[in-house]
Amino acid sequence: MAKTLRTIKNPFFTPHPPSHFLHFSLLFFSPPKRTSPRYLNHHHQTRCTPQQIFLLLVSLSLLFSGISFLASSLTTSSTCIVSSPSSPLGFFVSDDPRHLLTSLAVSVPSTLLPLPARGGRSGNMTEEEREFWKQPNGEGYKPCLGFSLSYRKKAARVSKEKKRFIVVVVSGGLNQQRNQIVDAVVIATILEAALVVPVLQVNRVWGDESEFSDVFDVEHFKKTLRSDVRVVSSLPSTHLMSRQTIENQIPWDVSPVWIRAKFFKQLNEEGLLVLKGLDSRLAKNIPLDLQKLRCKVAFHALRFRAPIENLGNKLARRMWIEGPYIALHLRLEKDVWVRTGCLTGLGTEFDRIIAETRMSQPRYLTGRLNLTYTERRLAGLCPLNAYEIARLLKALGAPSNASIYVAGGEPFGGSRAMEPLAKEFANLVTKETLARKGELLPYANRSSALAAIDYIVSLSSDVFLPSHGGNMAKAMQGNRAYVGHRKFIMPNKRAMLPLMENPSVSESELSRVARKLHGKSQGHPESRRGRRDRDVLAYPVPECMCRHGKHRSIGFF
Repeated sequence: MAKTLRTIKNPFFTPHPPSHFLHFSLLFFSPPKRTSPRYLNHHHQTRCTPQQIFLLLVSLSLLFSGISFLASSLTTSSTCIVSSPSSPLGFFVSDDPRHLLTSLAVSVPSTLLPLPARGGRSGNMTEEEREFWKQPNGEGYKPCLGFSLSYRKKAARVSKEKKRFIVVVVSGGLNQQRNQIVDAVVIATILEAALVVPVLQVNRVWGDESEFSDVFDVEHFKKTLRSDVRVVSSLPSTHLMSRQTIENQIPWDVSPVWIRAKFFKQLNEEGLLVLKGLDSRLAKNIPLDLQKLRCKVAFHALRFRAPIENLGNKLARRMWIEGPYIALHLRLEKDVWVRTGCLTGLGTEFDRIIAETRMSQPRYLTGRLNLTYTERRLAGLCPLNAYEIARLLKALGAPSNASIYVAGGEPFGGSRAMEPLAKEFANLVTKETLARKGELLPYANRSSALAAIDYIVSLSSDVFLPSHGGNMAKAMQGNRAYVGHRKFIMPNKRAMLPLMENPSVSESELSRVARKLHGKSQGHPESRRGRRDRDVLAYPVPECMCRHGKHRSIGFF
């Protein structure tokens, strides 16, 4: 297969953390994306006889009559659209007559589909290894994005809006950007405004100057959302202003009612609203139709541009063809150790560097500042290091010859930080070792594009395991559920770390406890109902996924 981690010098890429810089000229002067020319197939021309022409006219008449009848019947009868048995996706529309068939189910291509899960089918596996590769039971849950009639009526107006415009500036890494773009679409819908293609904040520190069109498919984004909100490539000349106030003081957990009360009058008067700093500001609990819109944006509209998607799929196939594989998202970058207030486990010299950086940049330390390092670690606030990840994988039954794709930024300490994992699992690869010469060259210094490639390969993995929570973990958890409940393991750090540090606990006992602790959280459907703090993009059941006949909908606001 591909080379192991120990044969390469620098197999990891640099992440794309939040920046304090803004390339403001991008706000108003982004040119529209050029569409590719269409090529027509030319056929030999033949003459039709009068009888053939008559039969053709009769056929067309019957065809249009059938289409008219079908369209009228959709508004009065129950409709169920289900994907083919080989596909994990199926779109259900409620039998409630208040619902209309959404354009999503009939005209928009499906979300990014992973390669089929391989599972533990080999006869050479132990029972523990076979159980490790076993996929969870989806319990019949499938995507269901049937919007209510009241939402569709309001969306019909919003999709034609030409007077009010919203510009949104998003920052951070790829998955943080995706979350803000999702909420930008929802806010534009709430405020009944057209949305300018979101601006990706220029990150001069990390050297990534990617625009939206460099990472995502703009035309697909517009097409998918055309029945929900009008998306334009740039502001019309009538709305260009020499100076514009940027709203960047939005509090946490704001509701749609708050959004309308705060901005609707201003937007109506000025015609333009510029928003920045949306990250996780919009409430997790919003009306059902808006939750479905979140899913539609995240899992359907935000498709990566074709070259990125094609390369990601190539790398995924190279992993897949060798058998089932694990994707690990390791959070071992220097900035993660600084922000979490944790120690690296690499020795005093490395810990001294982190401590000095943290003292010089205290504002980056996040969460529970009054805890000691030991308290933070035992509370589960620190990422698992390579040694802890290796022990957890072994305890869960992962075979030592398992292929492992490592996603994430360059670990602080380089290959030394990865040695404990490489010692136990030799088949470690990254996109750098998996890609052929020149394939990654177009994305040098483009951390968002590189993160997108990691995302695509990780989605097709049989097992996904993050070393620490975060936007990537949440995005992968929800997306893997949405495409068929693929195995996802969220480490129970608070329970596992004391056991790992206890010398009296044998490996067999550690394995027994690890399987018991993680048995119910391996990708099985988990409902968001009753948990206000849960993000629908991480827990799409029941708002965006349902069993046939169980779907219900409510009004827009």
